[in-house]
Amino acid sequence: MSIPSARPKMTFIPDIQSTPDRRQIAIDRVGIKGIRHPVCITDKSVGVQHTIATFNMYVGLPHHFKGTHMSRFVAILNRDARELSVESFEPMLREMVERLEAKSGRLEMRFPYFIRKTAPVSGVKSLMDYDTSFIGVLDETGRHDFTIRVVVPVTSLCPCSKEISAYGAHNQRSHVTVTATTPEHVWIEEIVEWVESRASCEIYALLKRPDEKYVTERAYDNPRFVEDMVRDVALTLDADPRISAYTIESENFESIHNHSAYALIERDKKST
Repeated sequence: MSIPSARPKMTFIPDIQSTPDRRQIAIDRVGIKGIRHPVCITDKSVGVQHTIATFNMYVGLPHHFKGTHMSRFVAILNRDARELSVESFEPMLREMVERLEAKSGRLEMRFPYFIRKTAPVSGVKSLMDYDTSFIGVLDETGRHDFTIRVVVPVTSLCPCSKEISAYGAHNQRSHVTVTATTPEHVWIEEIVEWVESRASCEIYALLKRPDEKYVTERAYDNPRFVEDMVRDVALTLDADPRISAYTIESENFESIHNHSAYALIERDKKST
């Protein structure tokens, strides 16, 4: 018969992170990067979408603290099953700042978001993934800013090439990135639609031959410079009162050059 071992005695473990630092230098961001965690994202069509996100979690460290408590960031992610959306992102960020005893914080979440698309002629359905990020910032006054970033792949066909060529025109895949700061809810699907409707043609994961004919001719009939795409998307964001600031970038991965064409528009609507 074995005798249960005595319970280990509680010993004092020093908290080095909370000890004073005499260099008197505050740190703008300290925390963890690149931690992956399953999340639920609100989906416009089916309600909830399950995906995996990569998190970056930071707080501002006052000058008198030696370090922050890194394990608390992980504990916040693992506290319970989280359904993350614009509405739930701010409470999570405020919880992080409070538990880390900080005055400011930044929470970044990057994830693939899937939208079911229907081919234009055959009607076959497939999933397209869009690189999406949620970014929340809480400053020392307690003000919260939420930003959503979506990378939308599209087709662009060169107007100049079409004009000067006897037949055909060069076209390429482009990435249009919309980074929008908004105090209200904006669907990821909305941002995707804004961009795709301004491109030469949208992109699909699965196409049959009649669909390939359609998208090729659609792009040819709808040529767009990289400048056209950022300007057209900017008009939409300017007109939407939910967007307080934005950055629009378009990068065309040129098919006849060994470089990309690029354009950017950045605007803070609050200052105008």
